[in-house]
Amino acid sequence: MRILLTGAKGQLGFESMRSLAVLGEVIAVDRDSCDLTNESTLRKVIHDCRPDVIVNAAAYTAVDRAESEAQIALLVNARAPSILAEEADAIGALLVHYSTDYVFDGTSTEAYTEADAPNPINVYGASKWQGETAVAAKRRHLILRTSWVLGAHGANFAKTMLRLARERSTLNVVADQFGTPTSAALLADATAHVIRRYQAENDRQNAFPFGTYHLVASGETNWCDYARFVIAEAQRLGQTFKAGPDAIRAITTSDYPTPARRPANSRMSNSKFFETFGLRLPPWQDGVGHILRRIF
Repeated sequence: MRILLTGAKGQLGFESMRSLAVLGEVIAVDRDSCDLTNESTLRKVIHDCRPDVIVNAAAYTAVDRAESEAQIALLVNARAPSILAEEADAIGALLVHYSTDYVFDGTSTEAYTEADAPNPINVYGASKWQGETAVAAKRRHLILRTSWVLGAHGANFAKTMLRLARERSTLNVVADQFGTPTSAALLADATAHVIRRYQAENDRQNAFPFGTYHLVASGETNWCDYARFVIAEAQRLGQTFKAGPDAIRAITTSDYPTPARRPANSRMSNSKFFETFGLRLPPWQDGVGHILRRIF
């Protein structure tokens, strides 16, 4: 099996190079070797590679900056997936595409399921929803929605909290936005599990369950409690900070205005993924702890 992996230098792409290597030949590209905003380059890479599977781990994820860089966000998050879907369809390849909790508006009081209608409230979420729509129009696709991604490689919220807690004696963190931190390693390993099943069932007509799935760790938290957990766990691992968990103060979204609106509820149910692929995903705390042990 030949697998084309985009976004190889990102959090998810970095972990995917490890997880996908056992499945076959992995051709990993990044922004330097495959600029997703350049349509001719992107098509040429696919034509030259002729992959059996395309894993699109690349994305424009600067949520606030997307409000002023909408054109770039749309090129990377909407137009590029559309091209990948067209090319994958032409050669009969499976396209695995990652999306986000931010396709929802956050007004539900329950964890979102795949049956809930997206209604993004910022440019980033809208661009990802447009990308989903293009991918879903093709037969051999998997759209994996995830949330609050963190990894040992690359920038993320947990690393930002570690840095700020070393620099400041107190931190103010939003406590009225809820979701689930999900480690890039978990995403990569779960994706490899799914592709392995696709590999086994590829010769049987209509055997593989293509479609959209929520792929998040189990449980839920808010940004403030998440930050407190990160610092407490890091302390347990021997790290020292100016601001301990008790010095992280809860604030509201209105106390911390940002260019992009965020959904208050980003919780997503992973029940469909478990029922279909048989993987019971671990609590988010396990993934965060694993990442922190790798960092330190």
